[in-house]
Amino acid sequence: MGLFKKTTLSVGATVLGLGVLSACGGDTATTDAENWEEWEGQLTVWDGPRWGNEDENQYHWIEDKIAEFEEQYPGVEIELVQQPWAELGDSLNIAISGRSWPDIAPIDISGGTISLTHIEEGVVEQTDDLFTDEEWEDFYPNAIEAYEHEGNIYGVPTSISVQTMLLNLDLFEEKGVEPPENGRWTYDEFVEKMQALTDDDIYGFSTYVMPGYYEAWPFLLMDGGYPLSEDLEEYTFDSPEAVSGLQKFVDLKFEHEVAPVEMGGSDVGGTFQAFAALDQRTIAAQPWATWAISSLQGEEYNMDFMVAEYPIGDLGEPVTMGGIGGYVMFNQGEDEAKKRMVGEFLRHISSTEEQYEMSTNYGTFPARISTADMDPFADNPGMAAAQELSEQVVPIPRHPEWARIDEVIQSQIQLAANGEKTPEEALEDARSEVERIINN
Repeated sequence: MGLFKKTTLSVGATVLGLGVLSACGGDTATTDAENWEEWEGQLTVWDGPRWGNEDENQYHWIEDKIAEFEEQYPGVEIELVQQPWAELGDSLNIAISGRSWPDIAPIDISGGTISLTHIEEGVVEQTDDLFTDEEWEDFYPNAIEAYEHEGNIYGVPTSISVQTMLLNLDLFEEKGVEPPENGRWTYDEFVEKMQALTDDDIYGFSTYVMPGYYEAWPFLLMDGGYPLSEDLEEYTFDSPEAVSGLQKFVDLKFEHEVAPVEMGGSDVGGTFQAFAALDQRTIAAQPWATWAISSLQGEEYNMDFMVAEYPIGDLGEPVTMGGIGGYVMFNQGEDEAKKRMVGEFLRHISSTEEQYEMSTNYGTFPARISTADMDPFADNPGMAAAQELSEQVVPIPRHPEWARIDEVIQSQIQLAANGEKTPEEALEDARSEVERIINN
């Protein structure tokens, strides 16, 4: 049989080109799963840019993994399609619509690119048998949960992202305020410390609110609220628990007066500069995704800071919000041998060692407990502290229309944060529009 020459393709390839890269493509020596190691043909892998090497090649990691795999299985050729992250979702939707999906793609399944609808339509393969039960137990439960549906697993989680509370320790010291012990505090303790930090020049806390960003949301979750029901068919963010959480958030501004008038606006850059810029630093505590940690450690800011948990509400334990990154396998038809080969490549790029490589070089937190046990951030206390929050992550709902739902909810949260509506009014007013989206 003829083998395919390995090439690297750009996301700018035409849709017709994507069709050639369908999971249905490739020669096959066997379709028998028992003899899967004898399978020969082409696999198609999409991946996004990660950290660069000395040649500024941001795809070198996946290229190296492909080369290793091809050496182990000489009858297999792997086409890599380079996918800029901003374009991946749209490109994948086009490919799915044309039934020209790749064999493997990197998906934050909690972000909505792959939805339960895709799973139920059979676009995505189950991966239950990819690992033994003991091996699956090496993955954090919340990471597995993000890839589960009706008792089956669809994909392999490889990373976890978290929102963290960052504290300017210089301001804490200047105001004589002790930071929370081990980074943990209740909501009442948080308020007390924010009040002690606030004066004519400094506010204790601030953040922003806008679609697609979740720095404020752990406050809404702290008493047990969640935006959608477990089956994603009902809006639940106007529950007493969610209203209570939003009330605690807006109280920071209007009742406790520890946040500036700008809190709840959509000025991301201005919010960060008020916290980090050397000529400002008028905010003592702000929540951020972990990219901010490396920024604060750079020469431009060089802040003495610490990572803390979000304050604990009625749930009795801290929660944060984040995404679960990983890879999914797309439908392989009747070719069980190819499916096993694709699964073997998934195992190859999601091992304990590869997640360690990704953590230390790309700054993501591992989805495997064994990787976390290797202490990938031993030389970076800030990232090490943030990694401890991985187990607290509540994933974003996997509804196929989540982006539209999110926009509705965020606009109402913003109105409450600006004092234009009460928390109860804001979350109740989101219901009708969210229900229209869900029921369409």
